[in-house]
Amino acid sequence: MKPIRIHEVGPRDGLQAEQSVVPTEVKLDWIRRAAGSGVDIVQVGSFVRSDKLPQMADTDELFRILGKESHRAVLSGLVLNEKGLERALAVGVQLICLGVSASETHSRKNTGMGTEDATRHIIAAALEAQKAGRQVQVSVQSAFGCGFEGPISEDRVMGIVTAYLEAGLRSISLADTAGHAHPAQVRRYVQQVLALDPAADITAHIHDTYSLGMANIYAAMEAGARSIETSFGGLGGCPFTKVAAGNVATEDLVHGLQRNGQRLDVDLAALIGVAKDVASHFGRELPGCVYKTGPIQAAGRIQ
Repeated sequence: MKPIRIHEVGPRDGLQAEQSVVPTEVKLDWIRRAAGSGVDIVQVGSFVRSDKLPQMADTDELFRILGKESHRAVLSGLVLNEKGLERALAVGVQLICLGVSASETHSRKNTGMGTEDATRHIIAAALEAQKAGRQVQVSVQSAFGCGFEGPISEDRVMGIVTAYLEAGLRSISLADTAGHAHPAQVRRYVQQVLALDPAADITAHIHDTYSLGMANIYAAMEAGARSIETSFGGLGGCPFTKVAAGNVATEDLVHGLQRNGQRLDVDLAALIGVAKDVASHFGRELPGCVYKTGPIQAAGRIQ
């Protein structure tokens, strides 16, 4: 497998479905510690309406504060429409993530637009972000199935991917929003995207709704995905899908990679510390494993 980039999405995907709003200072602490751990990217928040997602109401403020600091990690933000892009550009987001759902139902619940209209809007916004000199990643949400519609046509997913590629957008995330993916499907989809364009830079965003999360991540990596999106403690879930469930835990992924001699540059103990604090803040056990069991020790170091 090629070296894997790790995109920590806990501050956005991890928190967006939580009912109690996390104070800005607490978020800043978690983000700073995650960004200092050695992961490559940290997703700070999403530029959405605060009445729809109160947990994301301070995204602009977070970027204004963090933008004055130096961080090891790139800071990303999620954008769903042109207004969100304006806000992201105004606060200096380094990596702008945009997405279209392959599920018509999920797309309308999430953005108020159908898939076809959303694709046009997102491609235009992504090109505008590139023109402004920002890094851009585009995603296909509900790529592997939908809690409302069930199976999603592979042709429909690859149609969105093809539209991205034809627009010159090659950093593409395949998102298992509903957690319906299985390893053979993930492997096939990643290989299909690379067959369309060998230069595509593929990210896998995997939810663990049915306990296949880690298996799906390894299938994606083995097939050629370069980046993996995970969340501290396994927290998360889209509030606009039928069954919201968490992501694979960042510390669990790092632990697995390090046992194979990869990403030894990441401070696993720091990530475990963040996951423990997140669990303590919410007063409940999170889905992740390693923050509870502790890592396997090898040769006097965490691996």
